[in-house]
Amino acid sequence: MARLTRRKFIKATGACAALGTVASFSPVSFGKGAKGRVIVIGGGYGGAIAAKYIKKADPSIDVMLIEKNTQYVSCPLSNEVLGGERDIGSITFNYKAMNQNHNVKVVHDEVVEIDAANHTVKGAGGNQYQYDKLVVSPGIDFRFEKIEGHSAAVAEKIPHAWKAGPQTTTLHKQLMAMKDGGVCYIAAPPNPFRCPPGPYERAAQIAHYFKHHKPKSKVIILDAKDKFSKQGLFMQGYKKFYGDTIEWVSGADGGIIEAVDPDNMTLVGQVDEYKGDVLNVIPAQKAGKIAQVAGLTDDSGWCPVNQGTFESKIHKDVHVIGDASIAGKMPKSGYAANSQGKVCAAVIVAALNGEPPGEPSYVNTCYSIITPDWGISVAAVYQLVNGKIVGVKGAGGLSPMDASAETRAIEAQYARSWFKNITSDMFT
Repeated sequence: MARLTRRKFIKATGACAALGTVASFSPVSFGKGAKGRVIVIGGGYGGAIAAKYIKKADPSIDVMLIEKNTQYVSCPLSNEVLGGERDIGSITFNYKAMNQNHNVKVVHDEVVEIDAANHTVKGAGGNQYQYDKLVVSPGIDFRFEKIEGHSAAVAEKIPHAWKAGPQTTTLHKQLMAMKDGGVCYIAAPPNPFRCPPGPYERAAQIAHYFKHHKPKSKVIILDAKDKFSKQGLFMQGYKKFYGDTIEWVSGADGGIIEAVDPDNMTLVGQVDEYKGDVLNVIPAQKAGKIAQVAGLTDDSGWCPVNQGTFESKIHKDVHVIGDASIAGKMPKSGYAANSQGKVCAAVIVAALNGEPPGEPSYVNTCYSIITPDWGISVAAVYQLVNGKIVGVKGAGGLSPMDASAETRAIEAQYARSWFKNITSDMFT
């Protein structure tokens, strides 16, 4: 593998953030003789990228990726599974290339403890792994307690499908089994949460399925909020393609859900009760479990970080990226995690080589597919100002409301091309 110079790597990362076998390593064997030892916890959009790009920038650094699951199921484009436009296998990946092509050690273990003082992490089976720098990319966990009667067990019957995988399949099967003329309720969570446009794209994808298979059915979004990402564009698309199939109820109009009754398939709101045939309750969210256990979170439930380096403000030599981090104006999205992973990789490589970090730059684009040939997007470029990630004025923006059908079709193609490129970057 050709080595990137650190100068070129930092420049490339800032300018364009886009585009195994179970094993155990003791603290002694891992990293022996290497320039530094880096452990990355979590193999999603942030963690997989951070691990790959640290090793790519400096092959003399030992990099270990610890991921509980042997396969990764992408949340981006998982709504198309619900719409019947793809199968779950098309969004499922493995980590073989990480080891074979990039020389990153991949360990399938669940990290249950981080000892920041001694620079070690502990796996569920008792194995300990030592690091010089640690990257934590744990994704999200759920605040089930915010809705009376809700729990992880209840979510097996009333799926959130906000971690793609078995729950995506469960929700898809429930939609297929639903009678024509039935109602699917989507309870959208309060801010902040993973993928702000996601619930509204999901409504469109379910309505797309209903239009072709259950035309008498409805989708009703019960929202904890009074506005949402790309709202005007979504409403335009809903009206154009689905008529009154999709209804949105804002928080002010009774969309806030206070309790769930799984036995009677009923949601209890502040104003009314809603009995449905399929219930998709997306709970309020917080940083992934290991971030909570390791004391990386503050009272908000998310992880405060130095927004230029993503080093934790609580534990030295621990960096938190992706959905779990408090990253200024950046949303919690797959593309944002990818961008943060590359910035974090550049920072760690510089630190292990005794060099100052470069000036960071960050990007994000969120595509949403309303029909297979009708896409919309929001994009932004970010910079660090006075220690905070803020948007660059005039960069990015929303899809235009008056775009042609041809442009919307191109955006839908862009969404799928983006997915192909970003997952290729992660897993090949």
